[in-house]
Order: sequence, then C-alpha cells, then structure tokens
Amino acid sequence: MLNCKETTELCSQELERALGIGEQLSLHLHLMMCSGCTNFRKQAKMLREVMGRYADGQAPSAEEDAPRD
Repeated sequence: MLNCKETTELCSQELERALGIGEQLSLHLHLMMCSGCTNFRKQAKMLREVMGRYADGQAPSAEEDAPRD
C-alpha cells in the first residue's frame, strides 16, 4: 500500500500522464482512507485548472478578485 508521500507524487503525475491500472488501484485505495491526500488531490486539480485558465488569458479581473463585504 502507498504511503502519503507516494500518493501525493502519484496525484501530481496523474495530472501529467495516464496512470496504469495498478497505479490507479493503489491511488484510489489510499485515497479512500486518507482525507489529507484526498484534499491534496482536489487542490492540485483545482490549481492546475485555474493556472490553465490564467495561461489562456481567462484570468478574473481585479474587481472579481476583490473581497466582498
């Protein structure tokens, strides 16, 4: 079974390449038991999506980023 370090590495690799069946199974098994790694995976996916939009020129304006009262 994967430890958290190995799991976060696989989560990062998952964003760059397709994982093999064994890697997917090991990853999902660990994620079912570890909320920390599950949160890391969600945050990594969100960060990649946001940065991709930024790179494509779809970044929100300063007004959209301003805190609301």
